[in-house]
Amino acid sequence: MRNIRVSAFRWVPPLAQGLVRELRVRWALEEAGLAYEARLIGPEEQLSERSRRLQPFGQVPVYEEDGLVLFESGAIVLHIAERSEALMPAEPAGRARTKTWMFAALNSVEPAIQNLAEIDLFNAQEEWAKLRRPGAVEAVKARLADLAGWLEGREYLEERFTAGDLLMTTVLRILRHTELVAEVPVLEAYRLRCEARPAFRKALADHMAPFAKYAPPSR
Repeated sequence: MRNIRVSAFRWVPPLAQGLVRELRVRWALEEAGLAYEARLIGPEEQLSERSRRLQPFGQVPVYEEDGLVLFESGAIVLHIAERSEALMPAEPAGRARTKTWMFAALNSVEPAIQNLAEIDLFNAQEEWAKLRRPGAVEAVKARLADLAGWLEGREYLEERFTAGDLLMTTVLRILRHTELVAEVPVLEAYRLRCEARPAFRKALADHMAPFAKYAPPSR
């Protein structure tokens, strides 16, 4: 029996709730049917020497399993998917295609989306951000158009749901403060289809629960 622990924040501001990357790992574990324990941390633990030994960059998630320590959400999801046919087909070609889409989500799609999110959520009032935003939006729209073209006529990126869809959906969710995904019907339907999965709903509920419990007092 595996003993799995995943680090997660006790609380984050509302703009980050539902987007912290530990949600990806929770979702993968739920799809794979693997039990785990959440290790909730705050800013003090995040920057502690112990945390830095587990995660050199002071981020979450950290995945611990019987002496194995992993960081980076994509790497952790890959580790889980390689042991679960719910997330990755058994046959070699299907496994390779799944990995291709996992890398595409994180390398081809997420950077443009994350760039826009950082402008909008953290620097919206800066003059440089106002000048840069139109180009950032166009870069996102180009990636979304490419993705929509592939998904036209498909329910998932490949023949069935895989870890590629899991990561792609969490990347698209970063744009929730905009209408950019909703404006592309095939992408909005895809996102909603993936988010309707019971494993996602369970992972999201568990991800959100600590934020309510540890919310700072209202001023």
